[in-house]
Amino acid sequence: MAIRVTSCGETNVGRKRTHNEDNLLVFPEKGLFIVADGMGGHACGEVASEIVVTTMRDYFGRAYGDPDATWPGREERGRTESENMLNAGIRWCNYTIWEKGHADAQFKNMGTTVVAMHFDSEAITIAHVGDSRCYRFRKGELKQVTEDHSLLNDYKRMAVLTPEEEANFPHKNIIVRACGLKDNVIVDLQRERPELGDIYILCSDGLSGEVTDAQIRDIMAEEKDLVAMVARLIRTACENGGKDNVTCIAARVDEV
Repeated sequence: MAIRVTSCGETNVGRKRTHNEDNLLVFPEKGLFIVADGMGGHACGEVASEIVVTTMRDYFGRAYGDPDATWPGREERGRTESENMLNAGIRWCNYTIWEKGHADAQFKNMGTTVVAMHFDSEAITIAHVGDSRCYRFRKGELKQVTEDHSLLNDYKRMAVLTPEEEANFPHKNIIVRACGLKDNVIVDLQRERPELGDIYILCSDGLSGEVTDAQIRDIMAEEKDLVAMVARLIRTACENGGKDNVTCIAARVDEV
């Protein structure tokens, strides 16, 4: 099946923050899309998230499809080029952020979440670290593809929470895995075959924390234009509180 990917992305500072620590990459020429949500104090978070998007753009722009390219790590057998490059690239970013944080006191403890997707000729590969999410909208149904690396999600594995308990969980913003916190990081990878008409959403928790899955589904069902869809999702997050920076990328699978 020959496909093309139509895409767009937008980021917004939100209603409460004074600066934006999110960064995004829309790189359709290489089929690569990334949202990174930085953390670590004033300016540090945006440095960490910018390291991810600039490094990954350079890496895929230089090395994807080139059998002679230099890798920042060992290629793992049994994995596709997409999986190996996403895994190696994000781990490379992790070490770069960690090293910068240890070399310069002003960047100490900075880090970032990462959620990335890469389309190749056969399938889509999704990689993530942290609680930025990937959703898939298919035939009117919304599915959260990634699983949050968060204290709340760990707690939900041990106990059944009511919607009210989940909403009032005291440490819901604590993440248990991110780029830059240690010298190494585990990257969750998954691979699936998209169907024509599928729309994938990448977003920071500034969106998923303010807009329910049901609201996301309804907006995606009602808005056929991707630019309008992304704008409305971000606007809804801001209207619902906008306590954090809000970033969203939408990518639709179309027939050539």
